Amino acid sequence: MQQEENSLVEYGFRRVIITVTAIMCALLEIIDTTIVNVALNDMRGSLGATLTDIAWVITAYAIANVIIIPMTSWLSKQFGRRNYFAASIILFTVASFLCGNATNIWELVLFRFIQGMGGGALLVTAQTIITESYPVAKRGMAQAIYGMGVIVGPTLGPPLGGYIVDHFSWPYIFYINIPIGIIATALTIAFVRSPKYGEKLKAYQVDWWGIILLASFIGSLQFVLEHGQQDDWFQDSLILTLSLVSLFGFILFIWRELVYEHPIVNLRVLRDGNLRIGTILTFILGFGLFGSTFIIPIYTQSILGWTATDAGLLLIPSSITTGLMMPIIGKLLERGISHKYLAAAGFAIFFLYSLWMYTLMTPDTGSELMFWPLVVRGVGLGLLFVPITTLSLSTLHGKDIGDGAAFTGMMRQLGGSFGIAIITTMISRLNQQHRVDLIPNISGISFKVQQRIEGLKQMFMSKGFSANEALDRAHEVLNMSILKQSTVLSYMDIFLYLGLLFLCCVPFVLMINKKKQNRALN
Repeated sequence: MQQEENSLVEYGFRRVIITVTAIMCALLEIIDTTIVNVALNDMRGSLGATLTDIAWVITAYAIANVIIIPMTSWLSKQFGRRNYFAASIILFTVASFLCGNATNIWELVLFRFIQGMGGGALLVTAQTIITESYPVAKRGMAQAIYGMGVIVGPTLGPPLGGYIVDHFSWPYIFYINIPIGIIATALTIAFVRSPKYGEKLKAYQVDWWGIILLASFIGSLQFVLEHGQQDDWFQDSLILTLSLVSLFGFILFIWRELVYEHPIVNLRVLRDGNLRIGTILTFILGFGLFGSTFIIPIYTQSILGWTATDAGLLLIPSSITTGLMMPIIGKLLERGISHKYLAAAGFAIFFLYSLWMYTLMTPDTGSELMFWPLVVRGVGLGLLFVPITTLSLSTLHGKDIGDGAAFTGMMRQLGGSFGIAIITTMISRLNQQHRVDLIPNISGISFKVQQRIEGLKQMFMSKGFSANEALDRAHEVLNMSILKQSTVLSYMDIFLYLGLLFLCCVPFVLMINKKKQNRALN
């Protein structure tokens, strides 16, 4: 087993090409998760779609992603890793072309689902290929290199999408994938090697029920997380139904995979203690990474009035910092610095970032005030991603590496989905609460309030409004001011709670079993 694993290790120019190819594919997948966000309005206008319909462009991709990720290891074994990886790139590239040529919203949604099926495979298979191309002693550096794509990708999407939409048109956010996909396919066929997995399964041996149950529970869960808040959660019959499908699908899926001889997802790999710890920490990392990436653009656009492109560019310093941190962390791991100490430092630094954002958020915070907190965020993510990912896969060998990568990839995606769903719900609920708390401060008998209303009334009257119209508009301005302040207070609370979640992780990370830790480093 060990000898077979070592046979996949590459050196020199060949390893460089394989690494570049894998990162290119991982970046393609992750950028496409966020690049469409800034183009939704243009898509809606040209395709004649409603707001509810256009949301499916994001939902369809996310559902396909999260269904295919746990199955990638099994599919690689059936078709050979190189063949499966190349086929996934081709599927992703062809679907990108079809997305750009969609003539109505439901064509676009279908092609985005197909694109997500190819994209989910790229992310996990790229991680497995990079891991196996490096010797065990250098796997910390391998995960650091892979991490550059995973962490930087979500941040590059919005500014890149904004630039393309502003200077060209929305189909080009998909067309840009085509030349990259063609190059990646050629490099994969020429350089990537497949491990020997033994005999392929016959059609009757395939875990068809496992596939159906996995798609049911993961797909339903992703839909609930994407649409729960806007549909009022369990007050909506569809959300309630899909929640029950997800729950019972999960229970039956676990049972099926544990008793079937050829499971679609190898749950037994979770016997590895490092992988179990790693999947939990990866979930929390996804929660913080996607949650904070989600909330900052909303705050800057809805409160500060920034454009989508400017909001995306704000996150660039954080991504650059994380990218610069990756090789440094990889070197520290190679020199024997404990995974748990680096990860604990990352959680603590992310807490400091969240606390810093909590203290500086106002209705008119300038971009210069957010620069250094976002740099600190980049340092924290760098310290988290590499040690957690390396720890997760460090004691796995052979085909188990692919299974482990599938679990960490799925948990990162689900962590992000849970994070965004919970943050969206909390913003809505906290906003209502803060509004209720603020309204008593706007008392009609207060001299300052009366003075403010009178000043606004006079301003509107000077613009030609009647006295009654001017008074109504003055009250509207005051109401909008309350709404804006309550929203800012909600965002502040989110950052505080997010920071406390990461702070609570520090003692648990430090309690990681020392023997397992030593084994991971050898």
